[in-house]
Amino acid sequence: MAPTQTAFELLLDIDRRCRLLAADLPSQESRLETWSGIGFRIAEHWYVAPMGEVAEVLHEPRMSSIPGVKPWVMGVANLRGRLLPVMDLCGFLGFELSALRKQRRVLVVDHAEIFAGLMVDEVLGLQHFPLHSLDLSLPVAVQANLAPFIQGHFQRDQIWEVFSLFALAQAPGFLDVAL
Repeated sequence: MAPTQTAFELLLDIDRRCRLLAADLPSQESRLETWSGIGFRIAEHWYVAPMGEVAEVLHEPRMSSIPGVKPWVMGVANLRGRLLPVMDLCGFLGFELSALRKQRRVLVVDHAEIFAGLMVDEVLGLQHFPLHSLDLSLPVAVQANLAPFIQGHFQRDQIWEVFSLFALAQAPGFLDVAL
């Protein structure tokens, strides 16, 4: 550094040296695009719900039962002053809910006029997949009752089916809870 440099010239010199050192860094365009969602398990099946479709994840709340509803309607809970109907997603889809209550979680859906909690066997946290690995076809083993809610899948150590909670919330069978 020459002692006669002005402050502006010093900044220009620092900028030039930084650009030389940063020349080998990857550009923004080469960054890998990822798809993120909330992973959950029902029976022995692994699903991932798009991030924007899960309002929050709760531990199993204290619920009041509701008379005259289908068996997969577990009850209603008070979520910060708002009534949250809680549905057994396993029961709705024809699976048996896990007996391990400690692992159960409730995925909260808040879409259009639907505000509901969906009890699942386990939530596996935030899952990230390379966007290019999304296969929009249905996996071979998808049951007919699940097909309207599956929007593709990712393959990792197991198959992660993309489960749309918004599609479920709009399904006529899901909205028909009365006996």
